[in-house]
Parts: sequence; C-alpha cells; structure tokens
Amino acid sequence: MIQDLHRIVELIEAEWCSKRVLVIGDIMLDRYIWGDVERISPEAPVPVVRAQHRNERPGGAANVAMNISGLGAKATLFGFCGVDGDRISLEACLLAAGVESALTPVQGHPTTTKLRIFGGRQQIVRLDTERNDGYGADAYESLIASAVAAMGSADAVVLSDYAKGVLTEDLCKRIIQAARAKKVPLLVDPKQRDFSRYRGATTICPNLSELCAATGLPKGDLNALLDAGQKMVAELDLDYMTATLSEQGIALLRADSRFIAPAAARQVFDVSGAGDTVIATLALAAASKLDMEAGVQLANIAAGVVVGKVGTVPVDRDELLTSLSPEIELLAKEKVLSLDHLKVRTSAWRSAGERVVFTNGCFDLLHIGHITLLEDARREGDRLVVAINSDASTSRLKGPTRPIVGERERARILAALSAVDAVVIFDDPTPLRFIQEIRPDVIVKGGDYEESTVVGANEVRSWGGTVKIVPTVEGFSTTRLISKAATGPND
Repeated sequence: MIQDLHRIVELIEAEWCSKRVLVIGDIMLDRYIWGDVERISPEAPVPVVRAQHRNERPGGAANVAMNISGLGAKATLFGFCGVDGDRISLEACLLAAGVESALTPVQGHPTTTKLRIFGGRQQIVRLDTERNDGYGADAYESLIASAVAAMGSADAVVLSDYAKGVLTEDLCKRIIQAARAKKVPLLVDPKQRDFSRYRGATTICPNLSELCAATGLPKGDLNALLDAGQKMVAELDLDYMTATLSEQGIALLRADSRFIAPAAARQVFDVSGAGDTVIATLALAAASKLDMEAGVQLANIAAGVVVGKVGTVPVDRDELLTSLSPEIELLAKEKVLSLDHLKVRTSAWRSAGERVVFTNGCFDLLHIGHITLLEDARREGDRLVVAINSDASTSRLKGPTRPIVGERERARILAALSAVDAVVIFDDPTPLRFIQEIRPDVIVKGGDYEESTVVGANEVRSWGGTVKIVPTVEGFSTTRLISKAATGPND
C-alpha cells in the first residue's frame, strides 16, 4: 500500500494544477518514423523500411517538462536551441502540450534532433543532428538570467543533464545557489561521472549505471552502492538522493537511513524516458512538500506507466490515477468526492476506455433493495457513480425527521461497497447539474420510475448515452425499516 494515499490523490486531482516547475537542461526534438520491413536493400545489406507513420516529440529536458505538464502542473523550459525549422517544430509541440518555452536561440548551432526509424517494434537506426563544441558565454549568461528571474514564482527546479553542454559547472553552481537562496527545491538528473558540480542540490536522481560510474563500484554489490550513495548525501550537502534501480525500484537515501520502494511487475516495451517521468513526479512531490517516501512510491508507479509505451512518451494525470485505482478502491474515504474531484476521476476512467454509470438517491438506512439496485447498476458499465441527497435535501424531500443517517456516514457506507466507485453529495433539488458536468454513459434508476420521469434522461441521450430502469426488490424500503424499528419486529 502506497503511503499517504489520501494526500497523493488530493495533490493529483486538485493541487498540482497550481504548481510551477522550472526545467533547465539539454533540449532536443525526437523524431520517429514507423514502418514495415519486408526485404533487404539490393544496394547494401540493410533492411528497407516502408514508412507508414511519422511523428515528433520534445525530448531530453523537454520530455521532463512534458511529463510535468501531463501531470497537470505548469512547466517552464529553459535551454539552448538553434535558429532553424526544428526550433519552430519543437516550440509548436511544447505549446500544444501546455509547456511554456523560454528557450535561448544560438546562431550557428542546430536544434538537437534525434531521428529513430522503426521496423515494426524494432529500432533499426538512429540519426542525430547536433554540435558538441559548447556555447558562447553570452548564451549562458542569457539563459541563467532568465531562469533566475523566473525562480521567484517557481515551486521546484529540475536540472536535466543529457551531457550536451548546457549544464556546465558554473551554470549548475549559480542555479543551485539561487534556488537555495529562494528555498526552492532543486532536483538533478545527472549525466556526469563527477557529481560534485551538483553540490547543494536538494537531491540527485541517478540511475543504477550512473550511480556505479559516480562511485566506481560494480552493479553486483547493491548494498555497497547504496552505502556509497548515503555518504555522498553528506559530502555533497544534499537533503537526500533518489536512485532508480531498474527492476528493483527506487532507493531514497539519506545520510542516516534508506528506503526502497519496490517496482511493480509490468510488461516493459521501452525504458526510454522513464527517468524523465521519475524526476518529474519527484519534483511535483517536492514542490507539494509530500513526504519523499511516498514520493518515490508514486514515482515508481508513474515510471511503470511509461515503460509500457514505445518511445519517449510522457505520463499524464489520468494514467497515473488509473494506476492508483486498485489502491483507491480499497479505501472508502478515497471514493467520497467533491464534484471537481469527481470530474477528474471520471476523466481518468474515460481515458482508460471505461463506461461511467450514474445513479442517485437518499440511501438512508441502506437495505437489500439499495444493494440490488447498485449491483444491477454496476453491471451496466465499468464504473458506478452514486450521487446522494445532502441532509438538507433529504429533509426537504422526505420530511423533517429524515435522514436517519447523516450525509457523511451515508456516503462512507456506500463507498465501502465493491459495486460503487465514487460517491458525491448534492444539495440541489435534483442531481441534474452533476449529470451535466460528468456526462455519464448510462443513468440507472429503480423500477418505480419511467424513463420520462428520470432526471437527466434527455441530457444523457443527447450525448449518446442511455437510461436503464432496473427492477426493485419488493417489500424493502427505508420507510418500512423505520416503521418496524418504531413498532417492534413482530408487528
């Protein structure tokens, strides 16, 4: 069970949208050509790929920014680019993803691009366009000045090092000092063997190979590696180190303790971009002051989403919520939602291709008739939302002696049922506003209704949904239970 699940769900559904993260580093444009291989070229012993599909995506540090934006937060990207058509393509991709570009164009340098050609799922070749002879002092000063100026409104900073020349020792030192001065957490995804240039960061996030290179130790002795990582925390004045250990999970290393969040078993198609997803998730955890033990568990889950994709593809909020669903379903309180949270939750369900069913009622003194209705409703789709009348609404509808059970208790009891995926409380005379907001695929009501009398029937049919009337269980009602309680079981 992930730690602090309630806080995590609250962050994803409601709070990350207000966070801003600055991403500084090596920016590139990833291009892909997908096709089929049916023969070998007569010109040379190489496969002939018949191109069928092309796309392009921001890569390197830009992919970190894409992950942050995909998770619902605001990302501002700093780095170098060329004065060329690839820069225009890159900025268009970033704009479409909601990432703010603060790129520094450099004359004479191309925008770094990587073209990958696939035959089926197999990568055939990669073609890189780049220069590795460094940038001028004016370019660095411009980049640093713009990043430091933006730091006042930032909740976290990420340095994403792809060893393409942006993150020099001087730049790292000055950005880290500025972040420390403003008390903004700063996370580093390293590529250098010598981690000393990242001294003073909040955390460094190496993968297993990078940690081996920095410590000079082999992969086979994990305990010694983690011991060495813990020593680095003190030596480099870090708050902690977060090391990704491939299939073994993520280690959170402090000078005097360690915690390992094990990786969940997943079908792995491509690990490219997983490190970007990890540091993006950790940056938002740090920006939100989440306990980092919970942060690394969440980053593990996010990374598990992207390794199931081909190519450098960021995670998004809906996918992360879907991955958390098995744990959310075990806790009733995580299924009692406000309307705003419910809209986020239903968006995640729809992104996973799931049909949303809606029903409503007072559900005062839950009985077998209620249970049967809910189970029948759940069979009409993949997710069931139950809207219940508030205490005030129930009193207006049923009389001043009702409800018997308060709205919070009724909601929590319903949420504990396996057939129910979300419960929301409404105070309006009808749940029409809620139906219009979440746009369910099916509305279900009990057999004492006709379609013409079902609130929201016209609306749900207008967007292609349906209304389903299910049979009621005769002889069971809250009124009858109240009467029996008043007169005794034998009357």
